[in-house]
This record gives sequence, C-alpha cells and structure tokens, in this order.
Amino acid sequence: MRILLALVLLAQSFQIYSQTEQFESFDGTTIVYTDEGQGKPILLIHGFINTRKSWDRSVLKEMLIAKGYRVIIPDQRGNGDSDKPQDDASYQNNAEVKDLVALMNHLGIKKYKAIGYSRGSIILAKLLTKDKRIKKAVLGGMGIDFTNSEWEIRKMFAEAFAGNTNETTEGAVAYAKSIKADLRSLHLQQKYQPVTTKKELAKIKRKILILAGDVDTSNGNKEALSKAFPKGTLQIVKGDNNTTYRTKGFSEAVLSFL
Repeated sequence: MRILLALVLLAQSFQIYSQTEQFESFDGTTIVYTDEGQGKPILLIHGFINTRKSWDRSVLKEMLIAKGYRVIIPDQRGNGDSDKPQDDASYQNNAEVKDLVALMNHLGIKKYKAIGYSRGSIILAKLLTKDKRIKKAVLGGMGIDFTNSEWEIRKMFAEAFAGNTNETTEGAVAYAKSIKADLRSLHLQQKYQPVTTKKELAKIKRKILILAGDVDTSNGNKEALSKAFPKGTLQIVKGDNNTTYRTKGFSEAVLSFL
C-alpha cells in the first residue's frame, strides 16, 4: 500500500500544471493569462493583432514545457480575453508594460526570463528597462526601428486602425476585422506604443538574443538592434516575420540561448 501511494505521489509530481487565470492590473483592467508547466518561469509576449493563443501554434511553448520550464503567457490589454479599454488614458505611459510587471508581482515571481515576438519584442524592450527580475531575454522578429519615436510604420498603422488605410495597411485591417479584433484598441496600441531609445538599450547589461528569420525584412536592421545592447547577440534562422516564431529552428535557438 505504501509503495502504491508513493508511486501515485511521484506521478502527480510530474504532472503538467496548467491553468487559465485572470487578475486586475494596476488600473483595474482585467488581464487573462495562462500558467503552464513547472520549473523556472518564462514570460512569452505575443505580437500585434494576436493573442496568447498564438504561442499554441508554435513549437516553442511545447518545447519549453517539455524542458521543465513554467510558461506564463498573458493576453495583453486590448487583445484576446483581456479587457479592451476604449479610452486613450488606458494605453498611455507604458500601460502594457505595467501590466506585465503587475502580473509577475501577482504571481510572486522573483526572477524570470522573457521572450517577445514582433510587437511583443517592443513591449519587452521597455520591460527590460523597468524590471530587473528579467535575467535573459529574446527579442524575436524585430529590428532597430522601434527606437524612433517618429517611426513612420507605427504612425501609419495607428492611422489605419482609426479608419485611414492605404495599400500597405489595408490587409492588416481586413485580417483584424476577420477575427473580430477590437479596432479601436489596436489603434490605441499603435498610438501609444512604447518607445525605448538606443540610449536606454545601452544601459541594459543582461544577455539579449535578437532572433529573426532570414527573409524577415520588416521592422528595421536586426544587427543594429543587437549592437544596441552591450551583451546583445544576433542569430538568423529560416522564416519570415509571420512564421518564424512557430518554427523548430526558432525554438531550438531560444532553448540554446536560455
């Protein structure tokens, strides 16, 4: 009987812990997140017109859990199952970054690693300046252009989700409508997107991996971004901006870096 009980307890200790939860962020906005696996915590940050579920389509999430990591993935405000505030104030002053700090505080996380992709990398760059608990970070699908507060692409997409599309942006707006994303929120996310200057990046002393697809020409120069960090490195894998984060090559590069 004792042997049987011991085996049951041993089996339970290896079960994958998984739950979907929510909490109230710093300003009362409800943020929904998943918390899966056991071990050292890793935060995954999704991209634009996307949700936490985008990571379910990646090899990375499965590999991280299999390697014994605890994987925490929020729906950023305005996306997925999280609240979608409609007022400007709810997106100003790095509100999305504050959500992530609040989430890790809520979970009692003392130190963690973080991975962002595309716009998620923009959020992560600013988070690195606000939260010293991050020990290593991967910025995927991103170049240097987000460091410019007058970045034309950002302004163009802010206008597009306010109703002023052009040939470059009309496809993204059509896709957002097709998945019933909140256009007003997407507009505000672009309007008040965090800007982290090169001077700020130069003060981040932790190891940073810039990871991009070989045919990803969006978001500026990847090598320049890697050089903006004192301990930044660049790695190129196969893929474009829309697909790279889902590939095995991307996941293997992340795991090797971690």
